[in-house]
Amino acid sequence: MSKISSLLTAGRRSLANSQASLQTVGHNIANKTTEGYSRQRVELVTAPSATIGNLQVGMGARTSAVTRTNNPWLEKQIQKETTNMGFSDARAEGMARVEQVYNEQLNKGLNQYMTDFFNAFRELSANPESLAARTMVREAGVALGNDFGRVVGQLNSIQDDLDFQTTTTIEEINQITKEIASLNERVKVIEVQGQSANDERDRRDLLLKKLGEKIDITWGEAKDGSISVTGGKSAILVSGTGSSALKVIESDQGQRPKIAVAGFGGLSGDVGEHITGGRLGGILGVREGVIKDLLGHVDNLAYTIAEEVNKAHVEGFDQNGRQGVLFFNMPKGVSGAGASLKVNQMVVNDVRRIAAAAQPGAPGDNTIANMIATVQNRRIMSDGTSTLDDYYNAQVGQVGTVAQRAVKAQESQKNIVGQLANIRESISGVSLDEEATKMIEFQKMYDASARLIRTADEMFDTLLRLKPM
Repeated sequence: MSKISSLLTAGRRSLANSQASLQTVGHNIANKTTEGYSRQRVELVTAPSATIGNLQVGMGARTSAVTRTNNPWLEKQIQKETTNMGFSDARAEGMARVEQVYNEQLNKGLNQYMTDFFNAFRELSANPESLAARTMVREAGVALGNDFGRVVGQLNSIQDDLDFQTTTTIEEINQITKEIASLNERVKVIEVQGQSANDERDRRDLLLKKLGEKIDITWGEAKDGSISVTGGKSAILVSGTGSSALKVIESDQGQRPKIAVAGFGGLSGDVGEHITGGRLGGILGVREGVIKDLLGHVDNLAYTIAEEVNKAHVEGFDQNGRQGVLFFNMPKGVSGAGASLKVNQMVVNDVRRIAAAAQPGAPGDNTIANMIATVQNRRIMSDGTSTLDDYYNAQVGQVGTVAQRAVKAQESQKNIVGQLANIRESISGVSLDEEATKMIEFQKMYDASARLIRTADEMFDTLLRLKPM
């Protein structure tokens, strides 16, 4: 009787194994299109044998675990390259907008306005008594100041938009870290019971990739299955079942918002300088690096023009023989000069105040007008190594080069991530054909297990019908 009972036990266990395998196949098929899902399999091992007389008789198979087909090293590589892709995407998008500010092929740019301004003084030197020529000088000066304001305004507008993107990205980061902390708790609860938290780990791996796309991270797993995540080399975002939030802190006037961490131990200082990867790193790189540098160059250019033109203009005499006044309102300093470059209101109101002569009462004198016209071609920038045009064209060329490199890096990174995603799909992805084959296999196994149980039951019936002799 006990031998037949063992047969029933083996059949019942095989029936349960087939049912669990079929359930797992159904789970795989249902998650075919679930992002980040790893194909699962029921692992079967031989059940402990039973001793019957001098024999070791097998007792079938038992389910040891439900595992996921996953390559952790590949997952880490994908997360790393996703971080690089987030950085290259943000940088390429930001540089595309910056490039449009300096696009002199589509619109009349700052370089052309500078040329028009100094050409107006050349025209004035050819006919210093002409009111029309003086009017052209005034209008060219006003237009030059306006275009400096345009460049500064557009660059500031891009920075404002990048500030908004920073806030939005940080909100997304905080949502992800909060969910990762919650998943840490679920993984610990499930795995402390000796089970596998496959779905929770898949979701957590996916969130790590999404988080890495937003900010450069490093992470490690503890023995209890929970992970700790550090963002930007210094900000602890997740620790066990707790998470901290990034905060945007408004700075002093004229300064861009800073990023701090609120959570473990209160509010930290600025951590933005440590964020160098992911979308947030790309945004900050364009905002704090590229645009800030360009604004400095624009201010330097505007200040130098105002300084050199004013220096010559105040030494001359206007059409009425009066001492020359400042042609441009002199900026208080280099910082902010681009936005504040304006023609002196006295000149705007009366073009006769434009000084062209070096001596009073000399109607044909064009000395000062010639002197100002030569400012364009004098080496007064970069410690006397470049002209105004050279200096500005160098900035335009640099913007174009950086933008082009950013686009190429973006395309290259997308190809890398795409290739890694294909490799992951070949390892961890769900194949409907394969799952259909497995389904038929486990169905046959289930039928055979049921037939085994029925056979054992018939054997019991046979024994019970035996009549004693």
